[in-house]
Amino acid sequence: MLRGKSLAKSLSFLLLALMIFWQSVPPMYAAQEGAKRKKRERKQEDASKVYQRWLDNDVLYIITPEERQAFKKLQTDEEREQFIEQFWLRRDPDPDTPENEYREEYYRRIAYANEHFASGIPGWKTDRGRIYITFGPADEVESHPAGGPYERPFYEGGGQTSTYPFEIWFYRFLEGVGNGVEIEFVDPSGTGEYRIARSPDEKDALLHVPNAGLNFFEEIGLSRKQDRVAFSPGNRDRLPYGRRVQDSPFEKLQLLANLSKAPAVKFKDLQARTNEPTVQFDILPFDMRVHFLKVNDTSVVSSFTLKINNSDISYKNIGGVSQGTLNIHARITALSGRKAGLFEDIIESRCREDELSQEVKRSSVYQKNVILEPGRYKIDIVVKDIVSGHTGIIHEGFEVPKYSNDKLQSSTLVVADVVESLNGRVAAGAFIFGPNKVRPNVSQEFKQGQSVGVYVQAYNVQIDQAELRPKITAEYIISKDGKEVRRFKEDGKVKTVDLDGNGQQVTLGRMIPVNDLVPGTYEVKAWIKDEVSGQIVEPKGNFIIAENKVK
Repeated sequence: MLRGKSLAKSLSFLLLALMIFWQSVPPMYAAQEGAKRKKRERKQEDASKVYQRWLDNDVLYIITPEERQAFKKLQTDEEREQFIEQFWLRRDPDPDTPENEYREEYYRRIAYANEHFASGIPGWKTDRGRIYITFGPADEVESHPAGGPYERPFYEGGGQTSTYPFEIWFYRFLEGVGNGVEIEFVDPSGTGEYRIARSPDEKDALLHVPNAGLNFFEEIGLSRKQDRVAFSPGNRDRLPYGRRVQDSPFEKLQLLANLSKAPAVKFKDLQARTNEPTVQFDILPFDMRVHFLKVNDTSVVSSFTLKINNSDISYKNIGGVSQGTLNIHARITALSGRKAGLFEDIIESRCREDELSQEVKRSSVYQKNVILEPGRYKIDIVVKDIVSGHTGIIHEGFEVPKYSNDKLQSSTLVVADVVESLNGRVAAGAFIFGPNKVRPNVSQEFKQGQSVGVYVQAYNVQIDQAELRPKITAEYIISKDGKEVRRFKEDGKVKTVDLDGNGQQVTLGRMIPVNDLVPGTYEVKAWIKDEVSGQIVEPKGNFIIAENKVK
């Protein structure tokens, strides 16, 4: 019994200790989680302050109300970063250069304002700083830094007085404000903080001193000082001299309102810069395909292939040779509007005059490879026939895929009318992918009896340690309306199979005979399995078998 009581007592102590321990765990865990949460909140708060400071300080004078409202609705830091990049790009006078001249000039103005216009408050917050930052340096500046004796011009009434320090800035033209803009700044406190004057009399230091600083008409009794001080539309009629229109209170208020607006955004988007017409005649039709092949983790070859039917090209006879010439201009921009690529080229189609009837039955194919980083882009391509003046324009968005190093991935599956090995010959230029020549079929249309070319690259293929080489199984599967109609197994012996230097990339390509396929639309899929890792990738493409026309 004693032993049983002792055991029960020990168990009681153990249970009590466990209860005390488990009661202490939640507060400890909660404290750790609380610290982590506070750290995350501080980081979020710091990031929020940075973006709020950009909105309220950096671009306070140039951001439009619509932009401000849009920025406040953004939810993530990534969205805010994209907005800021787009904000500056819309104001970039030359997007083809790596520098944004507007942004650099803007921050230079802020630095200048802080250096020259500070007066107990930062220079960018002063009236002179605001005008300088928004509109730049004035064309002319009349400066009276010490004030003192002043001979009034006739339109201010003439006569002599003493003034506070003041400056007059003159701009020949300000967009959105007007021509011949004159802005007067006055420092009535003598502290260096010049403020925009709403009346020419604000600089008059003797304005409120009886019988001092009278103008010419007040001296001879034809006017009273209080008439000048009241400065209302009715009093203007009682003044014996004529004020300038720009000095009227209504004009001054309008000027102040115009100066408070954000400057107009000159470059709203790419379409505005390319002057795309809303209605276009004499169109030159052409097609385009884009394919992607990996270079490394951060670079991808984006291959753009264009096809123009020669029947749409105008030919000119030059010395017995029929020649058609097309000019190509293309611009690639990121989703934010940042310029990512630009290319220009010329396509020429030539033949003897007696061969022209056959030449127009063919097509001209052009290819350009551009290395891009992963992300979303837009390409704008203009093709112009220099003989007829006909023009074709394509605006198309695309996404460059992101490749990793830890899983099996593939390039775009290229449906081609030519896939052949160069047999070790070194070549460069269009349609050359490594040791192969691959000419994409842009229209993806084939005639009955014509073989269909398929080309694809597989990445991150694992090495079979027993054979010290990649080990894959590959098949090409052709389907129509969701049903498989043909399957071809890659035997690995075709000459277009190639490994790169580190054995991580496998290139597959061949011409597939489809003689017995009936006209229609088909899907072709390359089924590739890495036998080492067990991973599978299935890039797909489409092609059309067209009916042979009866002659």
